[in-house]
Amino acid sequence: MLGRFFSHLLIFLLKAISRLPFSVLYLLSDFLYFMLYRVFGYRKSVVRGNLKRSFPEKSEQEIIEIEKKFYHHLCDLIFESIKLFTISEKELTKRFICVNPEHNLEFFKKGISLIGIAGHYNNWEMLAISFNLHCSHQGDGIYKKLTNPVINEAMIKSRGRFGTILAEMKETSKMFEANKDMVTITGFVADQWPSNIHKCYWTNFLGQETAVSYGAEYYARKYNAAVVFGKTRKVKRGYYEVEYITIAADTKDFEPGEITKRHTQVLEELIREKPEFWIWSHKRWKRPRPEEVTFETVFS
Repeated sequence: MLGRFFSHLLIFLLKAISRLPFSVLYLLSDFLYFMLYRVFGYRKSVVRGNLKRSFPEKSEQEIIEIEKKFYHHLCDLIFESIKLFTISEKELTKRFICVNPEHNLEFFKKGISLIGIAGHYNNWEMLAISFNLHCSHQGDGIYKKLTNPVINEAMIKSRGRFGTILAEMKETSKMFEANKDMVTITGFVADQWPSNIHKCYWTNFLGQETAVSYGAEYYARKYNAAVVFGKTRKVKRGYYEVEYITIAADTKDFEPGEITKRHTQVLEELIREKPEFWIWSHKRWKRPRPEEVTFETVFS
């Protein structure tokens, strides 16, 4: 009972903070940057290690500059995500713009559903919440259920405020089956660390052998959906734009694994362009590839 009380109190405080103007939120973000980076050094060794392995050609000073920019962006991202609890549609469409809405519209006119792929790059939360504001397809999303039911429910309501329908990760198959007669765009964050490293696609990513979830490709093939990638770029502080590109208009044109490899390459190109906007604080390369894993076992 006490746990639920404090959870509700936390949500109340987050919503109160979310009503503050962006100018104030970014002042709080600057303070958080100072505390996380300068005072506590939150996961600094993880961040610097990931950067050094990904960019061995860069000098120590270049790595540190990327590191500082990353922590600034991370703190901004935290407060921008809190803002999504109460942000208005007008404010959201001003700060997150789709530069080529006609791209997905062509698929919609043909009755073709989409698998929309992104990474933990720039503000993927804004991308997910705004699906239905810049796309004619019904926007769906997949989420990992939080252990705290109060916070989990609050996050679902926040992410679905503008029409995005969310399904828990373990309910993904049921969602696709229920929506098979609808024209939808289902969002996948493709750089999640797969829970089962024996059933994933292994490829070279940022110069390292990396496990990549192949769920997006699997469902695209099963339900004959086209695969698009949302290339999100930061215009300036608090303002983003997304450009959709086609990864696979027809999955039958690609060998198994090729679609996963292609969208992973697109994400890597984005990261190399502006590395500070990717989430470097996760231990993405914590386990090596199992020797018994082969291409055939992954796609069997």
